[in-house]
Amino acid sequence: MRLSNTKVALISLGVFSGMLGLGFAADPLYDTFCKVTGFGGTTRIAIAAPEMVVDQTIDVRFDANVADVPLLFRPLQTEQELKLGQHGLAFYEVTNPTDREVRVIASYNVTPHYAGLYFNKLECFCFEERVIAPGETKKLPIVYFVSADMLEDRVAKSLETITLSYTFFDSSSYSGEEKAAQKGAANSANAG
Repeated sequence: MRLSNTKVALISLGVFSGMLGLGFAADPLYDTFCKVTGFGGTTRIAIAAPEMVVDQTIDVRFDANVADVPLLFRPLQTEQELKLGQHGLAFYEVTNPTDREVRVIASYNVTPHYAGLYFNKLECFCFEERVIAPGETKKLPIVYFVSADMLEDRVAKSLETITLSYTFFDSSSYSGEEKAAQKGAANSANAG
C-alpha cells in the first residue's frame, strides 16, 4: 500500500506540530515533574506544618552562593538538627557593599537530590525579585521541615544530612513570567 504525497505531507505536518508543541511544553512539564518528584533537589512548598513529628533526627546544613552579583551572602547558622516533621527556622543574610542598588533573585536546591521530595518549605525568599539598596543588609528567613514520610523510602530513610543551598542571581537575566510578558508587550509595540 502506497501513501499519496498529500497523506505523507499531512502526517509529517502532524508530527512536526506535535514535536513543536512538546518543545514549548517541555519547560513547564519539567518544572512540574521536579516539584512532584523532588528530582534535581527541587523542594516542595507546604501550606502547613505536618501533624506528626517522629524521634528520628536529621542535620540540615546551609549554603549560600552568588552568581554575577556583587553581594555578600551567608547563612547565619551553618547547621541545624531537627526531628522529622518538626519545623525549623533559619536565616540568611545578604549585604550590598556597593554604591548602587542590586536587583536579584534567589534559587535553591537540596542535596542529595532525592531528599528534595521530603524537604518542605513553609516560608522562603526564593524566586521573587529583591532590590538590595547600596550598603543595605537584609536578614532573610526560611521556615521548613523534613517530612517523616522519608522513613518509608528505602534509600532516603538512612539519610543523616541534607544541604540546603541558595544562590542569588542578577535578575536582569531572569526570564520569569512577568519579564516574558513585558518583553512580549515591548516587541508588539515596536512591531506596530
